[in-house]
Amino acid sequence: MTTYIKNRKAHFNYEILETFEAGLVLCGHEVKAVRTGKGKFDGSYIIIRGGEAFLTGASIAPYQPLNTPKDYDPERVRKILLSKKELLRLENQTETARLTAIPLKLYNSGRKIKLEIALARGKKKYDKRETLKARDSKRDIERTLKNQ
Repeated sequence: MTTYIKNRKAHFNYEILETFEAGLVLCGHEVKAVRTGKGKFDGSYIIIRGGEAFLTGASIAPYQPLNTPKDYDPERVRKILLSKKELLRLENQTETARLTAIPLKLYNSGRKIKLEIALARGKKKYDKRETLKARDSKRDIERTLKNQ
């Protein structure tokens, strides 16, 4: 399993509660671009409209800029493929529990490209500071143990 694109800030900005594996509808040249790592999840999230899920805010740069179609939009809204049960769960949790659905990573499973989605709750500023303090203290402990 190769990870192509990863949402690096997701674990810092959000408290991850539950994860799902989903398919993603991509064009042929987008698949090639993803396999070379030309994509970003910065500021992207998942919207559920009309019983379907869509990835918005994700950017996939063109694989070969001169050969891509002229009307290609790197930040277009992409459809996410989920089962009805998973869609209903995501929709209920995002509307009633005030959670956010965010993409975590894009990876391959066999020959297919999969998207890992998380139901998450946004962290407050003081939670982020606690995370930074814990990370710094862990780094200091490891450094002292290594030197001994």
